[in-house]
Amino acid sequence: MHIEIDDRLCCSSGNCVLKAPVVFDQQEADGVVRVRHPLPPASEYQRVRSAVASCPTSAIRLIE
Repeated sequence: MHIEIDDRLCCSSGNCVLKAPVVFDQQEADGVVRVRHPLPPASEYQRVRSAVASCPTSAIRLIE
């Protein structure tokens, strides 16, 4: 699994950070998502999928 972010689409809702805080974070200046681990460990896959599903703007993309 590889994670890509389209930061132009991110609305800074923070849903991804709430669902998968080990993998996602938000930039302090504008709240836009950043990925801590673009290649997350398998133990985080379910949380990452939940974060992707909860993104209101589909700014997170998974490549499996």
